[in-house]
Amino acid sequence: MISEKTAARFARETAKYPADQKQSAVMACLAIIQAEAGFVSAESEQLVANYLGMPPIAVHEVTTFYNMYNQRPVGRYKLNVCTNLPCQLRGGSDALKYLESKLGVVMGQTTPDGCFTLQQSECLGACADAPVLLVNDLTMCSFMSHEKLDQLIDGLQIPEGNSHASSE
Repeated sequence: MISEKTAARFARETAKYPADQKQSAVMACLAIIQAEAGFVSAESEQLVANYLGMPPIAVHEVTTFYNMYNQRPVGRYKLNVCTNLPCQLRGGSDALKYLESKLGVVMGQTTPDGCFTLQQSECLGACADAPVLLVNDLTMCSFMSHEKLDQLIDGLQIPEGNSHASSE
């Protein structure tokens, strides 16, 4: 069962398509679920499938194909490190290994404090800026040397509410 709020948001998305093509809203509906719950569970996939009149496996295929859908809870910051060939040739795999060491987790895991989830990613479309990573599916970070990775992690670890340095 989906909430009235979620059903209204689904209806707005499906209204963008002809009635016989409402399945075209699958990605938008999954994004709505993830925005509300933080991830897309198997139960949520079933709800989307029922709403759109799709086979559940078709929804699952979308969820598992795209890196932006979390299939389990993730940390406050999801770091997707590109390890596709151009990034690998320019240090992408090294950046991933460095972050694994720095954060004390392996790819696919979340730090014990719930702050970071580390993932590898396929091409992020910024090969000339390699190595690159994407933070929370929104912010692209380029030319990620060990020093820049340290700066990123240190900057993200600032406790909420303490983001401004004292001006003494």
